Amino acid sequence: MKKKRLAVPSAALALLLPLAAACGGPAGAEDDGTVTVTVGYQSKTINTVTAGTLLRSLGYFEEELAAQGKKDGTRYRVVWQDYATGAPITAQMTAGKIDIGSMGDFPLLLNAARGKQLKEPTRLVSATGYNLRGGLNTVVTAPGSQLRTLADLKGKRVSTSVGSAADGTLVRALRRAGLDPAKDVRKLNQQPSVGASALAAGSADALSQFVAWPGLLAFQGKAEALYDGAELDLPTFHGVTVREEFARERAGALDAFLRAQRRATDRLRAEPVASAESVAKETGLPAEVVYLYNGAQGIATFDPALRPELLAALEEDVPVLREAGLVEDVDVAAFVDPAPLKRAVTAPALPRAGAAKAELWLRGRSGTLAFATAGELLAAVAKAAPGSVRAAYVPDAVTGTPWFADRAVWVGDGSSWRAFVTRAAAERWVAGHPGSRIAAYADAVRAAAP
Repeated sequence: MKKKRLAVPSAALALLLPLAAACGGPAGAEDDGTVTVTVGYQSKTINTVTAGTLLRSLGYFEEELAAQGKKDGTRYRVVWQDYATGAPITAQMTAGKIDIGSMGDFPLLLNAARGKQLKEPTRLVSATGYNLRGGLNTVVTAPGSQLRTLADLKGKRVSTSVGSAADGTLVRALRRAGLDPAKDVRKLNQQPSVGASALAAGSADALSQFVAWPGLLAFQGKAEALYDGAELDLPTFHGVTVREEFARERAGALDAFLRAQRRATDRLRAEPVASAESVAKETGLPAEVVYLYNGAQGIATFDPALRPELLAALEEDVPVLREAGLVEDVDVAAFVDPAPLKRAVTAPALPRAGAAKAELWLRGRSGTLAFATAGELLAAVAKAAPGSVRAAYVPDAVTGTPWFADRAVWVGDGSSWRAFVTRAAAERWVAGHPGSRIAAYADAVRAAAP
């Protein structure tokens, strides 16, 4: 039987069509000898900030390139290109117009497949933000929706971005709920912003999206969480991909990028509030939403290392994309290249340790207050002066996913309190713990008052 040639079907091609024009160009010498390095990033996909928004605002890449230029006698210029999703970044990379890009795990696999098909191979060289349980993706519904569980989505319209990590979460979650993603729901393939508008207009019954859309809509009071992606207990992450030709011919420039990414990671960890406010300023997102994901106890952990758990997750993602007809196969081992990071960064950036804590962000403070229990957070909120609470965050009692305390579903059990991202999770807890009860956030705050 003749071996099939690796192909990306028409559904994926629609996602990967390059933009009509690109600013700047690939790494090549201009007339004056200057080498342009073009970086594609997603400003509002805030778990890529250490390779995108935050990195750009800090100027670390430019600094590292200047230092590299003194070593190799080259003058460099950086061009930053901002996109809403990873698909157009891949299109521009395979057209030779972007040298370095950052995107989520499912788009990374499409990046690998498309690069191989067009003979413009790419390599995964580092990670940015990740959640080992999958908490970066969430399915949400409109406020007041009668939908309570994933099973309720049967026959409903669900907006997502096909080929994205959020789509992968949706597919897996529906299957675990006993639904056929291809037959039992009407999937709407939409950009995140379009999907958010569709949810608000009622033309979509639910929205499955990646960071930071679920948190943003919840913060704005425009959505309620239906499914916490961490219930899958499968890692999801974002990473940095590079054109193989660029990595080979401009190894020094790639090393400079990875050193700069490490510095940005260290900065985010050392100054999480200031970093969140910086990203908010650059993106227009509320700082409270950025901090939900990127804060000291945020949903994401930032570490450039290509951890074994993340690479194993990539292997598990391939069949999902294959079944969706988006790829025929992806050689993950050939796509991953840890050598540049090992060469460029000698000291690893250690991930945070321990379980997530509750946090309180008060107006006028440069930092947040951390609490060991949800009850302690409630008591602190009760004691705070009126109008002084900027944001309160609490981890889900089962998955550990941080969520806005005033958007979480609270359960009281005697004098103790627990919070859950979704009502379904709270109801499961109550069903297994006689005497416990679901309570409104305001009632929980009053009850916990010292």
